[in-house]
Amino acid sequence: MISLSENAASKIKQLVVEKPGAGLRVKVVGGGCSGLQYRMEIDCAKERDKVFERDGAQLIVDKKSFLYLNGSELDYAEELMSSGFKLVNPNVKRTCGCGESFTV
Repeated sequence: MISLSENAASKIKQLVVEKPGAGLRVKVVGGGCSGLQYRMEIDCAKERDKVFERDGAQLIVDKKSFLYLNGSELDYAEELMSSGFKLVNPNVKRTCGCGESFTV
């Protein structure tokens, strides 16, 4: 299971207001200093995807990425120096210096 914070659900709903039925797709792809990176995009669920919902917001994950993301929480924060989605992933063993890539 992947959970969404209240802030993440609210931001997803704002982002998909122009695209009914869409949600935030999160996937794990190869790349970066440590070998794996997250990618996010607005998309609609496909037949084999796992969909997690909170308050009408959808988080969409393909089955391969779910293996890396199971047990994670997606949050959204707006801070003075940066704003964005953040995945708290208990499966991560190590991250690179910039924090943009990871290994499991």
